[in-house]
Amino acid sequence: MLKVKICGITNLQDALHAVKCGADALGFVFYPKSPRYITPTMAKQIIDKLPPFVERVGLFVNESVEHIDRVCQACDISRAQIHFDVDEAFLDTIGLATLPVVRAESAQDVHRFENTYRLVDAFSEAYGGTGKRLNLEWFEGVDCSKIILAGGLTEQNVSEVKAFGFYGVDVSSGVELTKGQKDSHKVKQFIDNAKSF
Repeated sequence: MLKVKICGITNLQDALHAVKCGADALGFVFYPKSPRYITPTMAKQIIDKLPPFVERVGLFVNESVEHIDRVCQACDISRAQIHFDVDEAFLDTIGLATLPVVRAESAQDVHRFENTYRLVDAFSEAYGGTGKRLNLEWFEGVDCSKIILAGGLTEQNVSEVKAFGFYGVDVSSGVELTKGQKDSHKVKQFIDNAKSF
């Protein structure tokens, strides 16, 4: 069954609603230039109230390994999403599990980090949350079992990606009322549609 990550969580109500609807992971954006930015202190207050077995993903852009490790430890983040161009050696030095992000500009890009779980998003100067869609033809004939697809997904179109065998999907802007605030109906519908057979 397709795993679902709801990204850009900024408040407890949205976090608990997403988990209640069946989200497997929640994303917290530790990138100060993002409209969905959350401080580590606020993220920890939310994470402390989550039920067990929910993956807590921290998103970082252009930060040092030391900063990433420090924030993740302070907030009880379970996986660091590395949303900038790094190599595997950089990922290996981070003190917890990572999720590299491939900002795909061409079909060749979807093969980056192909031996590891990775998130593939549409390229954008703004580092995610833009609602831009990827060309699904790029994934035809590709082993997608370790790919989490992001970029322009909504409750209306998430069903289209199921045939590719992705490990999971990631949504932020597609289920929002405003940037940083989720639409509870869209969140429920998105998760229901992603997980239905």
